[in-house]
Amino acid sequence: MTEGAVEAEVGRARLRKEDARLLTGQTHWTDNIQAAGMLHLAILRSPMAHARLERVDVSPALELPGVVAAFTGSDLAEGMGSLPCAWPVTEDMVHPDHPPLAVDEVRHAGDPVAVVVARDRYAAADALEAVEAEYEPLPAVLDLEAALAEDAPLVHADKGTNRCYDWPLRAGEDYAAVRERAEVVLERRYHQQRLIPNAMEPRSVVVTPLAASGEYTVYSATQIPHILRVMLAMVTGIPEHKLRVVAPDVGGGFGSKLQVYGEEAIALAVARRLGRPVKWTESRSEGYLATHHGRGMIQDVEIAADRDGRLRGLKVDLLADMGAYLMLVTPGVPILGAFMYPAIYKMDSYEFRCTGVFTTRTPTDAYRGAGRPEATYAIERIMDELAAELGMDPVELRRRNWIRHEEFPYDSIAGLTYDSGNYEAATDKALALFGYDELREEQRKRNERGDTVRLGIGVSTYTEMCGLAPSRVLRDLRYAAGGWEAASIRMLPTGKVEVVTGTSPHGQGHVTSWSQIAADVLGVPFEDVEVVHGDTRAAPQGMDTYGSRSLVVGGAAVHHAARKVVDKARKVAAHLLEASERDLEFTGGVFSVKGSPEARKTIQEVAFEAFTSHDLPDGMEPTINAEHVLDPENFSYPHGTHLCAVEVDTETGMTRIRSYVCVDDVGRVVNPMIVEGQVHGGLAQGIAQALYEEAVYDDDGNLLSGTMADYLVPSAVDLPDFVTDRTETPAESNPLGVKGVGEAGTIASTPAVVGAVVDALRPLGVRDVPMPCTPERVWRAIHGEEDPA
Repeated sequence: MTEGAVEAEVGRARLRKEDARLLTGQTHWTDNIQAAGMLHLAILRSPMAHARLERVDVSPALELPGVVAAFTGSDLAEGMGSLPCAWPVTEDMVHPDHPPLAVDEVRHAGDPVAVVVARDRYAAADALEAVEAEYEPLPAVLDLEAALAEDAPLVHADKGTNRCYDWPLRAGEDYAAVRERAEVVLERRYHQQRLIPNAMEPRSVVVTPLAASGEYTVYSATQIPHILRVMLAMVTGIPEHKLRVVAPDVGGGFGSKLQVYGEEAIALAVARRLGRPVKWTESRSEGYLATHHGRGMIQDVEIAADRDGRLRGLKVDLLADMGAYLMLVTPGVPILGAFMYPAIYKMDSYEFRCTGVFTTRTPTDAYRGAGRPEATYAIERIMDELAAELGMDPVELRRRNWIRHEEFPYDSIAGLTYDSGNYEAATDKALALFGYDELREEQRKRNERGDTVRLGIGVSTYTEMCGLAPSRVLRDLRYAAGGWEAASIRMLPTGKVEVVTGTSPHGQGHVTSWSQIAADVLGVPFEDVEVVHGDTRAAPQGMDTYGSRSLVVGGAAVHHAARKVVDKARKVAAHLLEASERDLEFTGGVFSVKGSPEARKTIQEVAFEAFTSHDLPDGMEPTINAEHVLDPENFSYPHGTHLCAVEVDTETGMTRIRSYVCVDDVGRVVNPMIVEGQVHGGLAQGIAQALYEEAVYDDDGNLLSGTMADYLVPSAVDLPDFVTDRTETPAESNPLGVKGVGEAGTIASTPAVVGAVVDALRPLGVRDVPMPCTPERVWRAIHGEEDPA
């Protein structure tokens, strides 16, 4: 048997195990799944943002060739509950019903009103045109401030208000007193535009029933198979143990598949009604209406400081667009950001308030970063404004206020304990790679000459809370679930290893990274490890993947489970070698007796002995398999410094990113190649918010940016080359020392890019350009014209 790998796996740039199947088309996307007798669903959606449903008649569709069934909301209402919201952020939060199919009223363009079932997807789609639906228009509710007026039309008339909740946080000294004695006070308003997720794979769901036993298998392009199983049981009344949820290969999520969607509940209900497999896959334009959106927020930010740049206080007042309904974590997303507005800075006072507002638009929910990018944008942008007001270099202002490396662990004013970090090291490395002083000198000369093309430099020094986990913290935030994660290790008789994880990857490289972690602890070859995931039958325990928690919580659980396997194996090895456990050494997958290296057993040999159970210690079970459920005591806190240089043509408003440098500290790195990929992907999405993407509605609540022809998603050719590097301060909150990297690039990049655009135009009197900074908006800002949007 193999004695195991010598070279450490953690820290090694391994090619991903997953990629061979992906590159050769041997994948199992949900839409690829076929079943005997499968039917296809198509959903009729409201063309109006707000209307009373006067009549929905599906009978004409039933007369068309290939159509098997059709249902209205009333038809499916029996036995179907409201779609869940798992985060009631306040005791008095307004929580309206959310039927999977609308019954009496539609509340956003795209709200589903009927479902047609046919033998193929084309017949189902064609039959939608035969469904007769009559609507009585109601006023659209779009403006967040106007929605809170006493005479505003209501999204949910039975609730009597468009205000979903008010959530306050106050820390440190009284802000009013701090503001009173501050030498400089600045107020700014920032808009976080709505963003539409664009995962490469559209959403899809397949349900296969087993009528004899009342069991159902739900295949879904989801990030959360375990959570989805629990929630579907609650919505449909089907016992949880009769539901199996499988997330096959999932082509990206970015938060958009962290959801329990109406289409999943509808497909399950239809399969139960008809006793046949059913499939629904969204079109791209349908997804723009029906997949939840991200961001959507007005940020009023006030900062108080002394003339020497020392921060005294920060006040943040948010209006957060909930959309028409509360989905799984809709109200909690802005609250996650509440703890991050103070970022890496020290101050005496912090006051935060978020008001959730219902509108007649597609619901919002988690989108890559989920509250943290919004917070980082606001604090970094207003730090730039403060630096300009004080005539101070923006990097120097940050140096005067950040938490120094010798101060860790540090209790932030927002109530978090930052366990480790070194902002100075990351910033110094980034500045050197960027050529900061040289670029500032070039900028000065260009401004003196009055060049048409101006140079701007943006700075973003960020931290984030990730590894969404501590269950007791989630309890205090009124989140309905815990944050633990489960893993088990199965040592097979032949010496191979199966790692079973409760996390569910959709592009992050879990199979590769988890193999590296297990291989190191067990001392077995990387190639001998297989990872099982995404199936609630094969991996029955888990809390799934979101919030950069997979490695920090799930990977750490794998580490702990592997350590338990070694501990069990040690008992067997000691028995076989007739030695005390204390006298055994374990290195490179081999147990040996101290002082007698010839007396040795590999862990694979031990696994086979446990399988035969011919000679085990008395009372020991015939297995060295182990499992671990981990509930960390703290979040993890990656950080870094991102620098962006842009050139802005003042005649056309065109912006070009000239250079981009980022130095991130994500703790100990398991696989550098995967980290690089995550950073690059995050940068692409953050830059996209800064320069390209926006969900635009007209005055009637119709989505104008409803296709990729209207909603600008940057491709590789639209993005600059990135210079990336790292510093490393290991996390104290987990045995691997890892911090998480999935959202870092998105969180840091948006303020760096927008800050650079504003910096280029500041000599022209510009102090803000609304996102996305399109050429038209930049041109309007230069000429002092108000943005019509």
